[in-house]
Amino acid sequence: MISIKDAVNLVKLNTSPLLKKATKSVEKAGGYKLFADILSPINMPPFRQSAMDGYALHRHDDLSYKLIGEVKAGDGHEPELKKGEAVRIFTGAPVPDSANAVIMQEKVVVNGKSITILEQIPLEHNIRPLGEQVKAGAIALKKNTKLTPAAIGYLLSLGITEVSVYKKPSIAIVTTGNELVEPGQDLPHGKIYESNSKMLLSALYNLKFYDVTLYTVEDNYPKTVEKLNAVINTNDLVIITGGISVGDYDFVGKALKDLDVEECFYKVKQKPGKPLFFGKKADTQIFALPGNPAAALSCFYVYVYIALQKMMNCEDVELPRITGTSISNFEKKGDRPQFLKAIYNKGKVEILEGQNSSMLQTFALSNALVFAPEDITKIKKGDTLEVIQLPI
Repeated sequence: MISIKDAVNLVKLNTSPLLKKATKSVEKAGGYKLFADILSPINMPPFRQSAMDGYALHRHDDLSYKLIGEVKAGDGHEPELKKGEAVRIFTGAPVPDSANAVIMQEKVVVNGKSITILEQIPLEHNIRPLGEQVKAGAIALKKNTKLTPAAIGYLLSLGITEVSVYKKPSIAIVTTGNELVEPGQDLPHGKIYESNSKMLLSALYNLKFYDVTLYTVEDNYPKTVEKLNAVINTNDLVIITGGISVGDYDFVGKALKDLDVEECFYKVKQKPGKPLFFGKKADTQIFALPGNPAAALSCFYVYVYIALQKMMNCEDVELPRITGTSISNFEKKGDRPQFLKAIYNKGKVEILEGQNSSMLQTFALSNALVFAPEDITKIKKGDTLEVIQLPI
């Protein structure tokens, strides 16, 4: 049994970036990182653009201008302004080349076919120059940039429809157990509804990992070996829930050994989630999580999350940790460090009741985990706590 710190370090050391290229449509590339620099195919803006509603002027020394027309957003015509002439213009509209300033409408008095400006304005005032954001042929976004909603919008504004990105891992979730029944079916005596696979699927989707396939296997050794061999050979990451402990019908550990999976660690001094396995075979990472739902989800956030970020070549691979002030009293049982379900709000932390590893009700209310080291036995109101913020 190893420490949490050693387990985290082993996940980091034994997980490498995928560094494989995939092509994605821009609108479906959110959350991916760019595989290469993106060069802009156009100037942005592609023309001199009005920054506001007002009047485009061909400036002269007088405050009065002859009004000769109008240009609105989307217009393709370009009036020719002589010195002392102006056109009505609107935000985003193309500024005629013969205009050299735009004055906002609040600083103009309209007199039929002429206008009077209330003050002189500098040349090029309120005009967005051609290529102000980016010039054609220049780097629009650099390699390794994570594609946020703003980045997606930016690329689409440049007319770019496809990008090369780092491939996200293909992931298999394998759930074991004869006691499991699919939700929606009748629940015979001795059975429970299976929730781990969809719970972990939801956590992965929330992190924008969508290449996920779900599998189930009963507590049968040959079938466990067959199923794990298949998913290990066809996926970048395999997550197994259940069957990793030492019961008579826990076959996962033996199966992984017989499949020549290299064990990086098995069993971590922590609560929940002591019977946690991490290993690898060739380029596939394998996590065997405890079957208890709250333990499985805790291990996902503390360990599997790190592997996912490492595979995506991210710099910050752990969930953010902050400090908060406890508004709860809590007595920690046992000598293992614990991850406690909690609610964090504006610097205050409430440790919730119902910390049992089989119970999801408390986890369903949580937005954070409090890390309680092994040397802490009691938490009191006012104590400063280490808080792991969950990505929910």
